[in-house]
Amino acid sequence: MLDVKEILSVTLILFSVIDILGSIPIIIAIRRREGRIYAERATLISAFLMVIFLYLGQSILHLFGLDVQSFAVAGAIVIFIVALEMILGITLIKDDPDATGSSSVVPLAFPLIAGAGTLTTILSLRAVYHEWNILVGILLNLVFIYIVLRSSSWLERVIGKSGFAVLRRVFGVILLAIAVKIFKTNVLPA
Repeated sequence: MLDVKEILSVTLILFSVIDILGSIPIIIAIRRREGRIYAERATLISAFLMVIFLYLGQSILHLFGLDVQSFAVAGAIVIFIVALEMILGITLIKDDPDATGSSSVVPLAFPLIAGAGTLTTILSLRAVYHEWNILVGILLNLVFIYIVLRSSSWLERVIGKSGFAVLRRVFGVILLAIAVKIFKTNVLPA
């Protein structure tokens, strides 16, 4: 049942789609705005979304009359807004001041960690790999994500203020390009 080769493949595929290392500037920006990162909350919510989508993803989308493309475009719009915030140094997504830690849900858990790309990838993996191997791959990625989230203060000190400013804008442009690609892939005919 458990296959090391499948687990490694799933882990690497999800690692490249989630791209938690590329999200470090966003994580640092959220920590600055919120005062801290709720690593446990973000990781658990991401885990919940990924596992639910593994088992019920198609059914959930069909229940609401949605297809994978519509879901991907919605995620692309949120990613686009986050990218604009990073590039322009503005805040468009206003958090409810009474909802402490809400940034751990949006945009951190969704769409940055368990976004449309990750969730649609999980649906695709289900067609190729055994579910137990997918679950182990998800778990391994979540452990790494948790470590990165918990290390955000240390990462900011290592990167420095000017390094962070450069990284934030560079990754903002990359994130913007990813949002455009997701949008283009799911809206424009091939």
